[in-house]
Amino acid sequence: MPSRKPNFLVIVADDLGFTDIGCFGGEIETPNLDRLGRDGLRFAGFHTASACSPTRSMLLSGTDNHLAGLGQMAEYARGFPEKFEGKPGYEGYLNFRVAALSEILTPEYYTLISGKWHLGLDEPYWPDKRGFEKSFTLLPGAGNHYKFETSEKHFMPFLYQENGRRVNVDKELPEDFYSTKYFTDKFLEYLDDKEQRKDRPFLGFLTYTAPHWPLQAPQNTIKKYRGVYSKGPLALRNDRLRHAEREGIIEKGVVPHLVETKQDKVWDELDDEAKEYASRVMETYAAMVDELDKNVGRVLKRLEETSELENTVVLFMSDNGAEGMLLEALPFNGKLFGDKISSKYNNRFDNIGNKDSFVYYGDLWAQAATAPRHMYKMWATEGGINCPLILNYPPLNKQQKKEGVVSEFTTVMDILPTILDLAKIQHPGHIFQGRNVHIPRGKTWMPYLEKASDYVHDENTVTGWELFGQRAIRKGSFKAVYIPEPLGTGKWQLFDLSKDLGETTDVSTGFPEKLSDLVGYWSVYVAETGLVEINEYPEGTEYCRTIVEGNSSQEIESVTQSAV
Repeated sequence: MPSRKPNFLVIVADDLGFTDIGCFGGEIETPNLDRLGRDGLRFAGFHTASACSPTRSMLLSGTDNHLAGLGQMAEYARGFPEKFEGKPGYEGYLNFRVAALSEILTPEYYTLISGKWHLGLDEPYWPDKRGFEKSFTLLPGAGNHYKFETSEKHFMPFLYQENGRRVNVDKELPEDFYSTKYFTDKFLEYLDDKEQRKDRPFLGFLTYTAPHWPLQAPQNTIKKYRGVYSKGPLALRNDRLRHAEREGIIEKGVVPHLVETKQDKVWDELDDEAKEYASRVMETYAAMVDELDKNVGRVLKRLEETSELENTVVLFMSDNGAEGMLLEALPFNGKLFGDKISSKYNNRFDNIGNKDSFVYYGDLWAQAATAPRHMYKMWATEGGINCPLILNYPPLNKQQKKEGVVSEFTTVMDILPTILDLAKIQHPGHIFQGRNVHIPRGKTWMPYLEKASDYVHDENTVTGWELFGQRAIRKGSFKAVYIPEPLGTGKWQLFDLSKDLGETTDVSTGFPEKLSDLVGYWSVYVAETGLVEINEYPEGTEYCRTIVEGNSSQEIESVTQSAV
């Protein structure tokens, strides 16, 4: 390892699917991320929360989102004030009962962030108040990727801050603003600020809003993917499974979960016009991932030019599973689609991807990206929480096995202790800056990666998840899942992930003692975190869900057979 302390570059994609990038099995052109992944380590067993702001709170705090202030997404919690208002851990911002990584490392490290924040809309909770010396961030959870409809009265307000000051987006952002490029521009601007940096190592967060809806990208990039998705989402799912198996990202013989959908018609039932429209939407999504990769390449090139790449720990991750639009009404009080979209956006076929279009790709494409896992974002099943992660650090890369795939169970809470370990800086403990703070629940990866340990989390480690009423608790390879009706059974189910990554078979009757133990651990987890249990979905949630049948079910069967 080098004597000088390493830099840390943490790149977060927003709603990226597990197999979207090439080195995880995808067809999208991602040469820069593929180089990072194939030269470094690809984590196949990495877990997040099932939605964005809770994951980000865990990333910065090293502890559970129910302790860090995002026990629920703030947008969701507002729908149930009688349950969440005033409850510790449900503040809706990164609370001050945790020590943020950026706070711990400053001033020894130069700390900067560019991209999405989503950890507090109000000024007292902005990044500059949590240890970031330089910051340019989108404050809410989503926004147009182009400069369009910037009014605060718009149903999706265009709210940015820079270094503790609200940005006048109409006057200060360029007319050719595109989120992925501009976030990268700002990051590089801050990175090049030698006067502010003063030759210190850096902790940099580059938190893209791509490929979160609305799906928007440059038309020239969209054209690259013309025809790539013309066979539909189930064919894509089949291809992704085979390619992921070839990459070593999933084991041979894994049985994928059957596809479930809210849509009235599936691919084989659509007419040619509808297929062409859906394909163009997916082409736009692919273009967003392509643009993200290009801009990651810009940062890597700058680090190479300044001879810093060899001493930089690069982490790339998605914040949750692919977006299947299960609870699409949540952030906007049930009024996201319909009049709000049609009155302000032009979603004609020839306008898809432009600044005044607003499209999303739906649950079938999402399940192509999360397969073989069950479902997608906002679910406590593996499709919502098992996400791609790349770790690239040249001194560490040289110690690793040739294939570079880590299947060990890990979580986003582990990143803070791992970075502190590499930086040789201790967590402050229970007291930080005169306030009581939680000790991280995550564990450093370094003993495992340096082959001093056979595991990251030992067999007694228990990890819990809960959002939107969906619950999960895991110990070892066994995971208990509770999905409220009508989206689930309303009962605890048990899965052995060592044999059933797709969560296809409930084994609770075969292992009643395992289920009983895990339900007991759930009660402990609730007590430790102050978690508020609910069994309701908000008004406006779409409940209709069917297993794909007919011609499409034959395609799913062929996916299962090819994976086996």
